Amino acid sequence: MSESASFDESNVSWEPLPGPDGLPADHIGMSILNVDDQANIVDVLFKFDAGAKIVMHRHTSVFNTFVVKGEHHIYTPEGELTEVRPAGTYRCGQPSEEPHTEGGGSEDVVILFSLRPYDAEQPIYEILDDNLEVVATMTFNALKELYDAKAA
Repeated sequence: MSESASFDESNVSWEPLPGPDGLPADHIGMSILNVDDQANIVDVLFKFDAGAKIVMHRHTSVFNTFVVKGEHHIYTPEGELTEVRPAGTYRCGQPSEEPHTEGGGSEDVVILFSLRPYDAEQPIYEILDDNLEVVATMTFNALKELYDAKAA
């Protein structure tokens, strides 16, 4: 019987995710793995800090997730923990009006997101302020620009 391998992120190039003000968002890093221009799909690794929450947001397009390492914690706007997804958990997500925040458990969490707006300008997610008002959106084209800028 072989020992199970753990995810080695030493070769992952983590970049900051721009927040609504253009500065790096707190408690989140990303590595865009692939941009499919024909299908308008972006595959990206996100890393959320242990014991912290990322910006409030809601998903406005289809997405799939796979927890690669750690525990993915999901919270209501009031801060109530609603779900814990351990490593190996796969989910298919649908657009939702329900805002939430996310973070890592006792260690940083790494999650593979396959973001599927299927339209270059369709918002993938909306970033919300403390009053749950939209302060920024992320689109396929915006993520593609980040990916292309890193490749240049």
